[in-house]
Amino acid sequence: MIEVLRPGPLTTVQDLGRPGYAHLGVPGSGAADAGALRLAHRLVGNPEDAAALELTFGGLAVRALRGVWAVVTGAPSPVLRDGRPQGMNAPFFVPAGATVEVGTPEAGLRGYLAVRGGLVPGAVLGSRSTDLLSGLGPARVAAGDRLPVGPSAGLAPLRVDVAPVAPPAAAPVLPIVPGPRDDWFTGAALNRLVTEPYTVSADANRVGVRLEGPPLARSRDGELPSEGMVTGALQVPPDGRPILFLTDHPTTGGYPMIAVVAASALDAAAQLRPGQHVRFVNRPGAGGAGRSRRPAPPSGGHRRG
Repeated sequence: MIEVLRPGPLTTVQDLGRPGYAHLGVPGSGAADAGALRLAHRLVGNPEDAAALELTFGGLAVRALRGVWAVVTGAPSPVLRDGRPQGMNAPFFVPAGATVEVGTPEAGLRGYLAVRGGLVPGAVLGSRSTDLLSGLGPARVAAGDRLPVGPSAGLAPLRVDVAPVAPPAAAPVLPIVPGPRDDWFTGAALNRLVTEPYTVSADANRVGVRLEGPPLARSRDGELPSEGMVTGALQVPPDGRPILFLTDHPTTGGYPMIAVVAASALDAAAQLRPGQHVRFVNRPGAGGAGRSRRPAPPSGGHRRG
């Protein structure tokens, strides 16, 4: 059991999510930076799909009610155990009664605190992830919460002292695949998307990130009926400024998707912080910003993403 003393700006319980329910309107959710979550669990010997705490902009303080092994991964941040510095990406033992604090990240946005045995609040649809859009899963973490920890018997032994991890890029470049609605935009807009930088706005959360920069002009009027959305989708509302969908995104949306961020870059997208610049490039082999061959749906839909 661990007790939350201070939750920071936003701390949630996350595992690898609840995929397979989009047809029922249930988002996949799960850790925004899945790679950092997987690394945390490997370092303390947990299965990769165990649950941990996801911290947005640090600020977390917890107390161990029994001795546990712990690790912090993701956005590089100061980590203290009873006031003494601990390394990132390096397991450390927390005696019963000791506190762990994670400060404001030096770069990136999201960190992960995992403990050996994993967190085991009640699961919903096979996942312990907090979904901020649908409200499924545990409530966001609050001061005074006591979070149960699973058993460590039978887990893999701890074999790694520290895992070298590169910090998030100061100005990340995210590869994209054009479409599926790139034919709704002018050639100039498609070129602009992959040649000019965008700035992460303050309007950013686990659902998505609004980007500020050159507007992307459409080549046709009208609106789409709602259609399926995926993590990494770049959806463009009427003001022409794209929204990058993250893990708690809705399952459908009514604005056209000009492109989708490659799956290999989703972890980097999850570490974007307000005020940061980001660029997009065509993924090698994607064939450039070509035109979608999907037939145009009838206009007149009014649901928005």
